[in-house]
Amino acid sequence: MPQQLALTGATGFIGSTLCRRLAERGWEVRALCRRRPPPERPPLPQSGAVRWLQGDLEDAGALARLVDGTAAVVHAAGAVRGARAADFFRTNAAGTARLAAAARRARSAPRFLLLSSLAAREPQLSFYAASKRAGEEALAAQGGSLCWIGLRPPAVYGPGDRETLPLLRWMQRGVAPSAMSDKARFSLLHVEDLADAVCRLLELAAWAPGFYEIHDGRPGGYTWPEVCRTVAGILGRPVRRLPIPRGLLWAAAGINLALALATGRPPMLTPGKVRELVHGDWVCDDAPLRSLTGWAPRLSLEEGMRRTLSRIRDGRWRPEP
Repeated sequence: MPQQLALTGATGFIGSTLCRRLAERGWEVRALCRRRPPPERPPLPQSGAVRWLQGDLEDAGALARLVDGTAAVVHAAGAVRGARAADFFRTNAAGTARLAAAARRARSAPRFLLLSSLAAREPQLSFYAASKRAGEEALAAQGGSLCWIGLRPPAVYGPGDRETLPLLRWMQRGVAPSAMSDKARFSLLHVEDLADAVCRLLELAAWAPGFYEIHDGRPGGYTWPEVCRTVAGILGRPVRRLPIPRGLLWAAAGINLALALATGRPPMLTPGKVRELVHGDWVCDDAPLRSLTGWAPRLSLEEGMRRTLSRIRDGRWRPEP
């Protein structure tokens, strides 16, 4: 009999890929959603099963129903845009605490896997980063009463990611705007490899609690010029770096935040996001995760970008079917 698994964030970029891959692995996925999703998002797998449960992370009753009888909980939901600290902490911290408490109380004693963010390593940078760290702390506070583990992915890319789509389209035109220093280094990860790592963790008989960094197998990460050269090689034509003046970026962030506070709409750019963008070290150390799981990524940056750019070119930007 297939085991049941509770999943949050299943209509998002990462969550929709997870939903498909988990069902393909034979899990019966019980997915929480605020509104019933359209049939095509995420694409339903050919094996396994996905059942949608309407509710949100503030609905204690829905969370209890979500985790009841499950063997595992994968928490992939998160707030990535907001004007105020509360916009992030409501979901990323308080929501995580509620879901972890529901899992702890469930009679089936499910294991709990949190998809956090590498941003949690630098909580001083932004409300988002601080809220992700607070979510980790809320999970760790469950102690031995809950079997748990967390992943800290870096920047994740692939089909379905609306955040990187504009940048990749610019790069296809031969221009790569960036505000980061050419010496800044960062890790990357394709969404399919992240889903593979989650599946591998769920197959392990035992976990060592902690928050594990993960990347695409490139020690020391990348610089922006290295990424531009990789994309240029795939496209067969130059990709010119276009530095964005820091002053212009800060001004745009301030204006965007003021408009968001006035209109109530989530801002695209904030001072906190600028601090994240210009931070010089987003390199992961995946040695602890490899030691625990034996997992290794399949997609290099070149292959991952090749697949991603091909999907943009062909107009197939939704997650893999």
